[in-house]
Amino acid sequence: MRRGRVRCAGELWAAASTIGPGGSAVINLCQDRFVFLAGLAAALSRRQTTLLPPSGAPAVIAEMRTAYGDCRVLDDSQFSHLPRTDAAGSRPTLPEVDFIAVTGHTSGSTGSPAVHHKRLAALKATTTLNAGAIRRLLPVSASGETPWIVATVPSQHMYGFELAALMPLLAGFAIHAAHPLLPADVASALAEVPAPRILVSTPVHLRSLLGSGVALPPVEVVVSATAPLSRELAGEVESAFGTRVLEMFGSTETCVFATRRTSLEEAWSPYPGIGLAPQAAGTLVTAPWMPEATLLQDILEVWPDGRFTVVGRNTDMVDVAGKRASLADLNRRLVALPGVRDGFIFMPEAPGSGAVRRLAALVVAPGMTESQVIELLRREVDPLFLPRPLVLVDALPRNDVGKLPRKLALELLGSAAAHRHQHPAGTG
Repeated sequence: MRRGRVRCAGELWAAASTIGPGGSAVINLCQDRFVFLAGLAAALSRRQTTLLPPSGAPAVIAEMRTAYGDCRVLDDSQFSHLPRTDAAGSRPTLPEVDFIAVTGHTSGSTGSPAVHHKRLAALKATTTLNAGAIRRLLPVSASGETPWIVATVPSQHMYGFELAALMPLLAGFAIHAAHPLLPADVASALAEVPAPRILVSTPVHLRSLLGSGVALPPVEVVVSATAPLSRELAGEVESAFGTRVLEMFGSTETCVFATRRTSLEEAWSPYPGIGLAPQAAGTLVTAPWMPEATLLQDILEVWPDGRFTVVGRNTDMVDVAGKRASLADLNRRLVALPGVRDGFIFMPEAPGSGAVRRLAALVVAPGMTESQVIELLRREVDPLFLPRPLVLVDALPRNDVGKLPRKLALELLGSAAAHRHQHPAGTG
């Protein structure tokens, strides 16, 4: 749906049939959900692999085209005149033979993106589980109705791909074609779709939605992922919008494999068949849809009943003067402070050999001073983990899934330091 017009499955497959076959793989950059789905449907019906890039930057896409060679790039500009029909049309069937349907890419430790292949059978299995988790939270009155998704996350991110692409294509959900980010646009998109409504979002977007004060039509379920969601924020979202919040846990390597009602429970419930084995470097995950065990950097505490809690990430743990803390926990406490709209605590690169490493923070807190934020944070964390410097900024340059790339954080911190050097306090 877009601007009140529903586009049916027959129209989707008619659009898919207009896409030429070229290449063994497809880089799908389409922002319009309908067009993205048409490109995905065409690729699946031809047993082509859809490549999900780590970013849409031209240089990144050029590198992927070089790496994969025989691939085709799809974007919205190629589909300005899609066929419009309400006829059922001939619907291609998805292949029964399993194949690598999607390849996701994440930042690799070597600087080159790490590659993660997803087979069609695995995607079908996880989509069925995700759909079931959401449907169980729908009211009885919505039984038999088609759930409508509005998503603030891009289809090219694995979480967005699982919820905003595979759910409509494989699980009988419908989706609004837009990719709204601003609170008013989210409200508008939700108002355009019928109940039951599902909002697929992130903690950053949900915090922005709450802070805006915008009114939403009834939303039956809110789904959140990509970053830890605090119990407080989940409760506020449920209270403000009269909804139920479902948090999903997973990764590009594994897909979603656990959920929790964050406002009610601390522990995560894994999907059936999931195996979790804590290791020194993280947690080894096995699943019926995974060909082999996958080591995640997440440090999990597994309960006797199979549920688990997240202690932190192997790369998330910081050591200061012999004490350890989780950056995720520090950031959770920072953004929960009264008056703080957004924030990011991180460990900058050491300025030199043997230098004492200190945490730094970028904080959005209108009307507050740096010392006021520090004093509030002092009540929450060990003094060793108080960020120095803590820099107030107007906004954080988060990406479209709410994450702040380390490179941008360092650049923002560096420009703030340069400004202070040029304009020391008290010089006017």
